[in-house]
Amino acid sequence: MKLYVYEHCPFCVRARMIFGLKNLPFEQEVLSNDDEATPTSLVGKKVVPILVKDDGTAMPESLDIVKYVDENFGDKLLTEQIRPELEVQLKQIGSYYNHLLLPRFVKLGLAEYNTQSALNYFIQKKTKSIGDFAENLANTPQYLDKLNRDLTLLDNLILAQDKVNGEQLSVEDIILFPMLRNLTCVKGVIFPTRVKNYVDCMAKMSKIDLFYGNAV
Repeated sequence: MKLYVYEHCPFCVRARMIFGLKNLPFEQEVLSNDDEATPTSLVGKKVVPILVKDDGTAMPESLDIVKYVDENFGDKLLTEQIRPELEVQLKQIGSYYNHLLLPRFVKLGLAEYNTQSALNYFIQKKTKSIGDFAENLANTPQYLDKLNRDLTLLDNLILAQDKVNGEQLSVEDIILFPMLRNLTCVKGVIFPTRVKNYVDCMAKMSKIDLFYGNAV
């Protein structure tokens, strides 16, 4: 199987996680951010992740990919329950966290920005959604204040470092970890103890690199 991804994309991390958690081999290709032709030829539009199955058919949509791999390769790992209180907290963080993340992704040396054209494509597109990148970076303190408060609340919902609900790996982990993983690229984030332990443990379990070393 082959998985087309961007390194920064949280939805791509979801798809990558299930392979890591199940220790399944797969081929990964990071697309240039301005490559519209490849995804369009596979699924009719510019999206990632895209899984090309062994029979050659292509599947988009991260949670569909996760479900397909979980149900068809080895024992099923994930339950589908999501606690409403966790959904509320993730929605709150998700309402502003791209203002911290998007201007930093372009400074991390990621493969999807391997050309100036790919970099310009991303900046132009994302500026339309969050505004000027430099201005967002200048506003980091106000976003960090919100985030650090919200992470303290989230800490209470993490019940085990190897499974967020404390009982079994679930779709909660597939949704939560990619968000937290991307936040490791932001200098000044205060990860509470349970959040930090969870991020580090889940990164090892799912074989996903973190950004602590080149945080901006």
